[in-house]
Amino acid sequence: MTMPITTTITPTTELTAPQLLEIMTARVAVFVVEQDCAYQEADAADRTALHVCLRRGGKLVAYARLLPHADGHHMGFGRVLVVKSARGSGLGRQLVNTCLAALAERFPGQPVKIQAQAYLQDFYASFGFTPVSAVYLEDGIPHLDMVLADKNGDN
Repeated sequence: MTMPITTTITPTTELTAPQLLEIMTARVAVFVVEQDCAYQEADAADRTALHVCLRRGGKLVAYARLLPHADGHHMGFGRVLVVKSARGSGLGRQLVNTCLAALAERFPGQPVKIQAQAYLQDFYASFGFTPVSAVYLEDGIPHLDMVLADKNGDN
């Protein structure tokens, strides 16, 4: 029997040291080690981000952070990951749905914009995101900006 998934959304200032270490360890494992990309993984945005954690049996299995988009006009989410041992189980979709619900609840009416890795364009399109930029390199990895179309067709 699979253990249930628990979800927490926590500001950085309320994370315990072990929780923060668990998050940073997972992020570095995915974004620095797996993707072979040396960059400043922990950044200033972490100071004010909300950390979305999905856990199974108390262990982190998926993560993202909620934060204002760099353009200052949108909210967004980033550092989206599913730990290697939990991939292929639908947790990525569950995580994005959790992020979107949290943004709608905590920042009602705010448009949503993300910087998506280009290979995930179709995945994010399945949630209603549309590209609003050409593909560009961010830390050597192809990305594109995508905006979630709202019910009125506005971005």
